[in-house]
Amino acid sequence: MEKADVIIAGTGVAGLFCALNIPENKNVFMITKDAVENNDSFLAQGGISTLKNKDDYDSYFEDTMRAGHYENDKTAVDVMIKSSPDIIKDLIQYNVDFDMEGKNFSYTREGAHSNFRILHHKDITGKEITSKLLEAVKKRKNIHISEYSKMVDIIEENGVCTGIVYKKDGIVHTVKSKVTVLATGGIGGIFESSTNFPHLTADGVAIALKHNIDIKDINYIQIHPTTLYSKEKGRRFLISESVRGEGAYLLNKKGERFVNELLPRDVVSSAILNQMEKDNSDHVYISVTHLDPDFVKSKFPNIYERCLEEGYDMTKEPVPVTPAQHYFMGGIKVNTDSKTSMENLYAAGEVSCNGVHGANRLASNSLLESLVFAKRAVKDFEKYIDDIEISDFQPDTQCYNDDSKTDEEYRKSILNEIKRRDVEFYDKWCKHAG
Repeated sequence: MEKADVIIAGTGVAGLFCALNIPENKNVFMITKDAVENNDSFLAQGGISTLKNKDDYDSYFEDTMRAGHYENDKTAVDVMIKSSPDIIKDLIQYNVDFDMEGKNFSYTREGAHSNFRILHHKDITGKEITSKLLEAVKKRKNIHISEYSKMVDIIEENGVCTGIVYKKDGIVHTVKSKVTVLATGGIGGIFESSTNFPHLTADGVAIALKHNIDIKDINYIQIHPTTLYSKEKGRRFLISESVRGEGAYLLNKKGERFVNELLPRDVVSSAILNQMEKDNSDHVYISVTHLDPDFVKSKFPNIYERCLEEGYDMTKEPVPVTPAQHYFMGGIKVNTDSKTSMENLYAAGEVSCNGVHGANRLASNSLLESLVFAKRAVKDFEKYIDDIEISDFQPDTQCYNDDSKTDEEYRKSILNEIKRRDVEFYDKWCKHAG
C-alpha cells in the first residue's frame, strides 16, 4: 500500500498548478491516465482571459454571465475575475511566454467577449502554459507522477475520502492519502465527435455518482461550433474561437453567411446544426479568405498548417467545419475552495463545477478557472492537512480486475444521468454516444 500527503488525479493545468502550490515538505502523488502531455489543457488554442484593469470588471462580469445564460454562480465569477491578475503573474514566474506588442501584452478577443482581454501564445496557449507548469513540477522532488495509471475508484471510509484505487500495467494499486484532488478532465471520450482526447471519459464524475457525491449541471455540455470536418473517426481538430473573433465568416453551401459569428458558442452551434439540416449536409464552412493572408498565417500558424495537412489552404478557400463536443460546464459540485461534498476530497478543472460557467462557458475562461480554483483548493486544505492521519484501511480490489465492465458501467451512469436531467439535449447531441 502506497501513501502520500496529497493525491492528484490528472496532469492538466488544474492538477499541475495544484501540485505547484502545495508546500514542498508535503509528499504529492500524481497519476495520469495516458502520457503526461495527453490532456486537453495542452490542446487549448485560443488563450486565457484576464481582467485588464478595474474599468473592465463590469464588462468581463457581464460577458461571463451572459454567455452562461445568467445561470452562473455570481460569487464564483467574482472570485475568478478578481483572481486573474495574480494568476497571470504566477504564470509569468513559471516562464510562460505571452505574445507582446512592444513592451505591452497583446490582447485578442473571442466570441461573446465585448473587449480584447485574452492573453495568448500564438494559437497554442494551452500547450505553452501546461508545458511550462510541467517543467516546474518535474523539478520538485516532493512530486511523483505515474503515467498510464487509470483511477478506477476512490477509497471511502465512513463518508471520508482516504485515497484512490488505480490500475497500471493491469495491476491494481491503492494509494492512501490525507487529501485527494480530482482533476481528471472532461467528458468528451464518451461522445462520437469531440475535440477531447478519447481517454477522457468523465471517470471522476462517474466515481462521484457511485459514491453519492453531489453533482451539478451534468447536462451543461458545450458543443464547439467549428471543428475541422473529417469523415474519419477520432478526436476532432479545433478551429479556435479566436478565428471568428478576428473576423472569420461562417458560410452555408451557397457561400452565404447565416449567423452572427460572434454570438455565444451554443447559439452558433445550434445555428450550424440547423443550417446543415437545411443544406442536407454534414458540415458548413469557415472562411478567412477576405482577411490578409500574412495576418492569418502569423496569427494562426498551427491551425493554418493543420488545415494544409488536410488539403485546405485557409487563406485561399473556405474550410469545412462541423460542431463537436468540446467542454463540460457541469461536474462534481464544489464550493469556491474546490471542496466537494465528501470530506477530504477536492475537485478542480473541467471535472468540477463551481458554477462559474453557468450553462455555457465564455471563451478562454477555462484555463483561468482551472488555475484559480486549483490554487484555492490548496489554500483551503493546507489549513488542516497536518491534523489528518493517513488510514491503514485496505479495501478489497478484486472487483476492479475487469476494465471493460468498469468502463461500461461508468459510461452508462454518465449518459443515463445526462438523459435524466435533459432529454432534449441528450436526443440532440448524445444519441450516437448512447
